[in-house]
Amino acid sequence: MPKLTIGKLAAETGHAVETLRYYERRGLIVPEQRTPSGYRLYQPNTARRLHFIRRAKDLGFCLEEIAELLSLSDQPEKRAAEVKALVRSKIADIDTRIRDLQRMREGLAAIDGLCHGTGSTAECPILAALNSEEAPFTTLATERSEG
Repeated sequence: MPKLTIGKLAAETGHAVETLRYYERRGLIVPEQRTPSGYRLYQPNTARRLHFIRRAKDLGFCLEEIAELLSLSDQPEKRAAEVKALVRSKIADIDTRIRDLQRMREGLAAIDGLCHGTGSTAECPILAALNSEEAPFTTLATERSEG
């Protein structure tokens, strides 16, 4: 199969050329060779690797984690338990972020409930709550979720 230039690879996979250069700098993809004029040439299977990267990003993996997944994928003798551990770690991370987002949402809902949206900003209870030394809205959110 013919090798692909970075432009053709970008067009084929829907990535920007700069993204591919960034992935190359991060070691996620590697051109097989460069032409005498300096053009990068990639194996056609690099497109599959880029699809892998995109799917992993869609699932929330960061590039460091993706590099680890790619490394495991490149080493078929490795244990699947290592991949499963990475996935479980990502699930735990997402669960933590969901709890944090829920807490933020509850805090915002609590301060939203303080304000009727009338009057001047000098009288705005939302701004007063945000300017407060204490965080009454987090207390309100905690009381709301416990009650």
